[in-house]
Amino acid sequence: MITEQEVLEALSTVAGPDGRTCVSRSNGIAGLTIREGKVFLALTGDPRLAEAMETMRAEAEKQVAALPGVERAVVTLTAEKPDAPTRPAQGHRPAAPKNLAVPGVARIIAVASGKGGVGKSTTAVNLALGLVASGWRVGLLDADVFGPSLPRLLGLDGVKPELEGKMLKPLYVFGLKAMSIGFLVPEGEAMIWRGPMVMSAINQLLREVDWGELDCLVVDMPPGTGDAQLTLAQSVPLAGAVIVSTPQDLALIDARRGVTMFQKTSVPILGVVENMSYFVCPHCQGRSDIFAHGGARHEAEAMGVPFLGEVPLALQIREQADAGRPTVAVAPDSAAGQAYREIAGRVRAGLEGARQRQAPRIVVE
Repeated sequence: MITEQEVLEALSTVAGPDGRTCVSRSNGIAGLTIREGKVFLALTGDPRLAEAMETMRAEAEKQVAALPGVERAVVTLTAEKPDAPTRPAQGHRPAAPKNLAVPGVARIIAVASGKGGVGKSTTAVNLALGLVASGWRVGLLDADVFGPSLPRLLGLDGVKPELEGKMLKPLYVFGLKAMSIGFLVPEGEAMIWRGPMVMSAINQLLREVDWGELDCLVVDMPPGTGDAQLTLAQSVPLAGAVIVSTPQDLALIDARRGVTMFQKTSVPILGVVENMSYFVCPHCQGRSDIFAHGGARHEAEAMGVPFLGEVPLALQIREQADAGRPTVAVAPDSAAGQAYREIAGRVRAGLEGARQRQAPRIVVE
């Protein structure tokens, strides 16, 4: 089994950006994680030395990959903010920004929530399957590095993606292409990563996966309004965001924050979904509004964004999610299945009616 010490010794042969100090002694290691023969390494440095940093990164990846016991090495770069602003040399023009779109992917949307526990991931899976049912080619990316749930929700526990060259092949199930960090690490393994490593991981899952031709890539975001959301908004031209909330006031406060965050990064809000909207007793058929009802609709109206629909709190949804058999895939004509498909139809209509935009560039002063 490969150890951190062995990785650091391999890096001692790699020169840092100054051409003299080795990487392992240059305080340039932002993070190092080893999981089942896979080494994830983040290096940091001055962005003004971009060319030298890329040479260092490539050599570091080569040396680590050559170590016995290493199945795959992934070395990424993160940038430190320069100590002082610099002006370009006379006559020098900055390079044009790169095309940040993911090749072959027509649209990318985020499914987000301001807080956890509102059923966002279950909604994302069934929304993606609803888009598949409408005739679209769809991918689903689990961007929750710390709490990936896609393997369980799709019944793919223990299944590993194949590596073809430098690209991972997404898993294919229920007509859907899927990728998650949960496919690469054991279930229950804690990912103790800093922000830069999380951002690098999300970018790699976007760009080092062979998605092929997709009409839409659905990204299941982690809860909250942190690094992952900002990384996605800055890295790709998001076509829109779907916000999931329960009807209760506490969840709606966080949903409002989610809407505001995407609006501040110029990402269109495709709409709000009210999950766990009501409960119908399977025995007496009596209805109970356990988390209140209609709050998400009212909040959407107040914020001037579309309301996409209500999903009931149903035992069927929970049982099917735990079994890795999503509702839209196995019970599309049930009340819950129809609710998800109607939401998917509204999302598709919103996407087809929207103009594609360039990704915003977030500048922090």
